[in-house]
Amino acid sequence: MIKSAFVPTRKNHHLCIIKSGVMANLTNTQKKEWAKTLYLKENLTQQEIADRVGVSRVSISNWMRAGKWEEQKVGITLTREEQIANLYRQVAEINKAILEKPEGERFANSTEADILGKLSAAIRKMETDVGIADIISVITQFIEFLRPLDLEKAKEVTRLADAFIKSKL
Repeated sequence: MIKSAFVPTRKNHHLCIIKSGVMANLTNTQKKEWAKTLYLKENLTQQEIADRVGVSRVSISNWMRAGKWEEQKVGITLTREEQIANLYRQVAEINKAILEKPEGERFANSTEADILGKLSAAIRKMETDVGIADIISVITQFIEFLRPLDLEKAKEVTRLADAFIKSKL
């Protein structure tokens, strides 16, 4: 059974139709980006991704191969917290090197000052920005929490979450 509903979109305030949980006005590029995020951040089969995004499993397979998603998934080894901790360690190393200079010269040279500024900006950005991957991660954790409590509600939340994620793409 195909379900249809009218939902206002965030960007242009027009109405779009959702059929079988898929927003009809997503571009192919948006679908591909959403599928890639699902692949990289969730443990889903190609068919599950295809169903959620509204494309064929063959499209998912082609996108994975062409975009080398498997290599990217393997390359994602650090969490956001680990990345921020690494940036703080780099700042500490530069500050330590500055403190080891002779008295009267314990200040950052132009290169060190530039690196410290860039590291500070990167830390600030990582601590404040919430990307689509973070949104998906939190929603997924919530759905996993909800599933054993109320399976039907978890399915409903999953459909709503998919629409929300699509609105952010």
